[in-house]
Amino acid sequence: MNHRLERVGPLPNCYYRNQPLLSGLSNSDCRKQGKSVCYSVNWTAGDTQLEVLNASTGKRRDSGAPSRLCKHALFARWIRLYRKLVVRGVSGMPLYCEAKQAAGTYQTVKLQWLKGLQEAGLGTWVRKPPEQENFTLTL
Repeated sequence: MNHRLERVGPLPNCYYRNQPLLSGLSNSDCRKQGKSVCYSVNWTAGDTQLEVLNASTGKRRDSGAPSRLCKHALFARWIRLYRKLVVRGVSGMPLYCEAKQAAGTYQTVKLQWLKGLQEAGLGTWVRKPPEQENFTLTL
């Protein structure tokens, strides 16, 4: 899919198209297909360990807690950063959807992506109900 979306065009400086390095089959022998495990693994620079998730629920396999990459957790990190900035004339914390809408560069890139999907004949991006983005945090 990455190659089919090259026509999305140039992206702003802070964005880039990642070309994942995926390998092919290391062994061409057939194996019996069973039910595959439904896990997802994530990690980022600075993490002390991998986070293993149940891919069906998005919850951590070890504790059942939400992922460190869920909207709520990422928005909490954003709010902490937001509070450290000196922002004049801003009162209160925005809703998640308001903060996301205010990210102008992100919105521009998102529109480029959606247009690229259409132009490449790949269909439309599935959207979640807007109610899932109408939340704020109390930290």
